[in-house]
Amino acid sequence: MRKFVYRLFIIQFLFLVRLFDGVASASTDTLMNSLLKHIQNKEAYAEQKKNYLLNLKKKLADSAGNIKPTYEIQRELYNIYISYESDSAIVYAKKNVNLAIEQNMDFWRIESQLDLAAFYLTGGMYLDADSLLRQIKPTRIDHYLRIKYFDTKQKFYRFYAFQHLEHEKYIALSDSYRDSLLSILDTASYHFKMVYSEKLIDQDKSEEAKKIIFGMIKNIKEDTHEKAMLAYSLANVYKKEDNLEKQRMYYIISAICDIKNAIKENASSRALASLLYKMGDIEGAYACIRSSMEDAKFCNARFRSYEASQIYPIIEASYQDNEREKRKILGTFLVVASILSALLVTAVIFVYRQKQRINRVRQELYSTNMKLREFNDKLHVANEELIRVNQEVSSMNKKLSEANQIKEVYIGHFLDLCATYIDKLERYQSTIKKLIMGDKINQLLRLVKSHEMIDHEVQELYNTFDTTFLHLFPDFIGDFNSLLRPEERIEVKDSEKLNTELRIFALIRLGISDTAKLASFLHYSLNTIYTYRAKVRNKAIMDKDEFDKMVMKIGQIRIT
Repeated sequence: MRKFVYRLFIIQFLFLVRLFDGVASASTDTLMNSLLKHIQNKEAYAEQKKNYLLNLKKKLADSAGNIKPTYEIQRELYNIYISYESDSAIVYAKKNVNLAIEQNMDFWRIESQLDLAAFYLTGGMYLDADSLLRQIKPTRIDHYLRIKYFDTKQKFYRFYAFQHLEHEKYIALSDSYRDSLLSILDTASYHFKMVYSEKLIDQDKSEEAKKIIFGMIKNIKEDTHEKAMLAYSLANVYKKEDNLEKQRMYYIISAICDIKNAIKENASSRALASLLYKMGDIEGAYACIRSSMEDAKFCNARFRSYEASQIYPIIEASYQDNEREKRKILGTFLVVASILSALLVTAVIFVYRQKQRINRVRQELYSTNMKLREFNDKLHVANEELIRVNQEVSSMNKKLSEANQIKEVYIGHFLDLCATYIDKLERYQSTIKKLIMGDKINQLLRLVKSHEMIDHEVQELYNTFDTTFLHLFPDFIGDFNSLLRPEERIEVKDSEKLNTELRIFALIRLGISDTAKLASFLHYSLNTIYTYRAKVRNKAIMDKDEFDKMVMKIGQIRIT
């Protein structure tokens, strides 16, 4: 169980390592793409430096006759040109040497001679550099110049040891002067940390060197020349550790900083080109070595030209082979693409013809569908008309059925009423006959003039109508009130079944809507009928025309 857990832990650890390596690789690839863009635009940065140099030269011309400003500006020009254009750098270094001799300024003379010696080193002019350095006695110069002297001497022997048969001897001399330099430098200074980290790298103390360099580089926010040198040193540390990805990343950072500052005398582009070639990135290596060669030629830095020339032919040959292979592959792709294009054209023609056929079929289908749709529309219209006719017939049948039922009921009541009236007329006739025979003329007149019998008969007529109507439409009162506003609904007294208002609209429900007929049947004047109808309509919850239609729809006939 423990072995299994241990193995699982190892697998997870290796997975995380590969994951972080993948992330770092992606980040470095982004940096590489940025570097290639900077290489393409490096002339823009060189133009900025040219403008700055022109301004310095203008200041130099303005300071003519002022010895100190002239010396300082010429030295600043030398410091810029030493990593940009060495031929101009030597001019200003020599001018300062001559100016110092003319002014009898030993400090300036030695400082300028050391500057000139440093230039000779980058130009590969070791004998000239050695001649100048031999003229200087380190015991007779101040602390600042002694630092500069030891620094130049240790660089001289390190440069001189390159490709020399007695390499170890001169490296030892360089280390000796470096120790002397470290002994007089301020341990907190940038110069001390830089030189000391180089010593640690040579002693294979990579972790200590990285700690010092990381401490310095994290405080540099801009892409300065100092950052370029620190990144280059870090890359060399990782080179000793054989960490190709980190090495590549810091060489790239150094190269970008050099390009941004238009540093033509640089080592990072050449070192990066060599590394990229080793990693199989031929295109990247070729872009970097070309840039390095161009910079070395522009600056006239013989040492850098010599370094670059050692690997340039190898990288260029591989690049050309790579390009030939690409052209061959491209030719193959073009042949394949041509064949595929021909097949594609054939396929397009076939598809086009098929599409034409499909379009014809679609057109025919569309025409057929349109005819079917037209037929369906006509059929739909006919169906709707049939439904409308059926509804009208049904409505008419319902109305006829209702009318027939009403007629049957009212005819029966009418016959009963007629028989009753015949009996009443016979009794009325018998009564009149008795009064006439009995010579009761006054009593007869009173009988004839009296409205009591007529009122009684009218009331009997109302009661008969009300009873018959409510027998046909038992829910009439409730349904009618539902058409009125709640506060205006009609309440019927206990002694009556329908009141006058309900009776008028009951007759309307039976189809008697003529006002004159209503007045005649109910024994009211026309104005009275108009008034009742208008009064009730004003109580409705809808408009008057709609109210009359809704009245006609009230109730279902129920005959038992």
